[in-house]
Amino acid sequence: MNQQESKTARPAPYFIIKIVISLILFAVNVYLPYLQQHKWITQLINGAWTFLLPSTVVSVIRFILISFYNTRHAKKTVRGNFVLGISQLTAILNVAFFLLAFMVGLGINPVEFLTSMTIVAMAIAVTFRDYITNMISGLLIMFSEQLSIGDRIRIGNEKGRIEDITLSNIVLKNEEDDIVMVPNNFFYTQPITNLSVHRSKFFYVKFELPLNIAHHSDELEADLQDLLRTHPELEKENEVKLSVEQIGKDFVKFKMELVAISSSDRLHRQIENDALKRILLFKHKYD
Repeated sequence: MNQQESKTARPAPYFIIKIVISLILFAVNVYLPYLQQHKWITQLINGAWTFLLPSTVVSVIRFILISFYNTRHAKKTVRGNFVLGISQLTAILNVAFFLLAFMVGLGINPVEFLTSMTIVAMAIAVTFRDYITNMISGLLIMFSEQLSIGDRIRIGNEKGRIEDITLSNIVLKNEEDDIVMVPNNFFYTQPITNLSVHRSKFFYVKFELPLNIAHHSDELEADLQDLLRTHPELEKENEVKLSVEQIGKDFVKFKMELVAISSSDRLHRQIENDALKRILLFKHKYD
């Protein structure tokens, strides 16, 4: 499992606390009946029941589902964000239960209130349409196996590693270590490349040379081989081989494939920087 899921893999049994509070309220209701003479106390107790009962049931179901999921996948690496999705869905339901409990605690009939607020609710839905669709998209992403926290992706013009998936954004850390918030709706409207699906230790170094220098590509290949054969951050089986990507009127584009010792973006950039410096020195040799 990925790092984010491991953080939520052992959900704290908050439902036990809710059960204890429910038992206390039950005892108060049974053994202190004179409190019911106060209408506001009765409303507060009813409001607490309105939140605690359904919230406890949802928490128990969440705990069972996550425990079953972790047991089933204990011995293998899995993709997807099932635990994250369940936790976010539970949070949404708890907010809904709290709002209902708040109305009950104030003596407001939730059914009558929602019926009388239908037009206002429709206006609110239209106003917050983008956020609502983002939230739904976020839940769909969480329960899918197409993206997972820790994956390196390219979405639109942005590229980076997924740090978090919220109900509104996919949080990326790009190659400059900047945090980029990508709306969840982009998942369905922009082309996405999941770079982590492939063998992430492999990466490419691309560059171009003037046509007159490109004629010496064999010499450059040997020069790079001397540098990269002993590079401590590369796998020993690396064999530098330049591939021609494109030939222009006065330039040639090259590409070479390398295998690093890890999938770290920072490490790949460091190796690429070392290679490009060597290529720059070679270019100055013939300028």
